[in-house]
This record gives sequence, C-alpha cells and structure tokens, in this order.
Amino acid sequence: MKNFANASLKTGCSMNKQFEIIISCEHGGNLVPQEYVHLFKGKEKLLNSHKGFDIGSYELAGAIAEYLGVRCYYSEITRLLVDLNRSLKHPNLFSDISRKSGSNVRADILKKYYHSYRNVIESVIADKIHSGKNVLHIAVHTFTPVLNGVKRNADIGLLYDPLRTKEKEFCIRLQKALSVSNPGLVVRRNYPYLGKTDGLVTYFRKNFPQKHYLGIELEVNQKYSLGNNKQWNEIQENIIKAVNDALLCK
Repeated sequence: MKNFANASLKTGCSMNKQFEIIISCEHGGNLVPQEYVHLFKGKEKLLNSHKGFDIGSYELAGAIAEYLGVRCYYSEITRLLVDLNRSLKHPNLFSDISRKSGSNVRADILKKYYHSYRNVIESVIADKIHSGKNVLHIAVHTFTPVLNGVKRNADIGLLYDPLRTKEKEFCIRLQKALSVSNPGLVVRRNYPYLGKTDGLVTYFRKNFPQKHYLGIELEVNQKYSLGNNKQWNEIQENIIKAVNDALLCK
C-alpha cells in the first residue's frame, strides 16, 4: 500500500472547514485476549473468517486516517467475543460462543472491551461538539462477497440515515467521486445494509444532533482484501482519493 504519511488534505472545502473528521474501525482484527482463549479452542477457522472480523478494514481505515492526518480509533478484538458495532440490547452483541459464558464473564468483557472502546469515541465527539466544532465520523467496515449463498452485488456500500440531509449529501458526493476515480466500481447507497439499522453511528445519532454529527459507514467488498495485492492497493487509493474529493466538494 502506498505510504501517505507525508500527504495532506488540500484546503478550500467548506466541508473540511466545517467538520472535524473521525475514522473508526470496530471490527479490525480477530484477536482473542488471553483470559478468553479457552472459549475459542478449536475455533481458529471461524476466527479467520468474515465472522471473526472485517477482513481488510483495519488497513483501509488506517490508510484513510493517515492521508487525512487524523486519528483512527480501532479495535483488533474479534467480534465473536463482543460486537462493538451492536447496541447492548442487540441479540448478536455476543456470539454463540461468548454468550455461553457466565454473566460475570460477559460483564467483564463489556467493561474491558465494549465500553472502553465506545466511550472513548463518544467522549471525543462530545468534546468537539461542546467546543463548537462539528464532526464527520466515517466508520470503516468490509463485507463478505457471498452471504448465506447470496452474492452481494456491490464493490462499495455507503450507509447513512436518509432523514439526515448532510449525511445523504456527503454520500452522494462520495458515490460520484468513487465513480470518477474508478468508473468500473459498483457503488451503492445503503447497501448491503440499511444505514438506519443498529450500529455505532446509529447510537451516536441518537445522542448528537444532525447539524453537529454526521455518521457514515463505509463498506467495502472483501473480494478486494482477499484478492491480489495490486487490486487491493488500487481500491484503497481509489477510496482515499474519493473521500478527499468529497471533502473538497468536487
């Protein structure tokens, strides 16, 4: 992957001037903390699959954040331990594996990994808003090319709440920028999931008004991160250029 360490976001975009950018990656890895290894004995294949983590998301999120010169908030703990992109009442907060652990164990998992991750990002957003700034939060995810035997017909998905005008406008600009960067890409909005469904940005939308907080989920097909390095590097560069252009309101 191209090194963007010395690159910087061009100035002149009203979007860039009005919003502080936050990048997050909730499913960046498939690590199992030592104290819970016994729960996943013999589950290595599952951990290495799309059910264990969003393959390629950590690398992509880091590359975007590095180019924009902002911090990337990420977790490398497997979603099979606890899903950081689910609300506390969601039935899939814990996997079938971790759900079988005792209530004390689950409470410990929530304290160490769930709340510690989400609370930091929420606090950062709140601090920025309270200081008079607005926040554009891009949560980076990837999706499996085939789910339950059904092929996903998209290369990139852009998830947002259609009722939040600025989120919709940004995603339309980003979709156009992606098409310019690579006309062959199939870019769909609110696919393969709806932007209003349960998730971290959905939770933040309930706590922060739309004039101060924009929550976007960027979903990329794992056929790229699982494919050859050349294609994966190219799609990352396409995305980075498109995000930059969308911020520049091109």
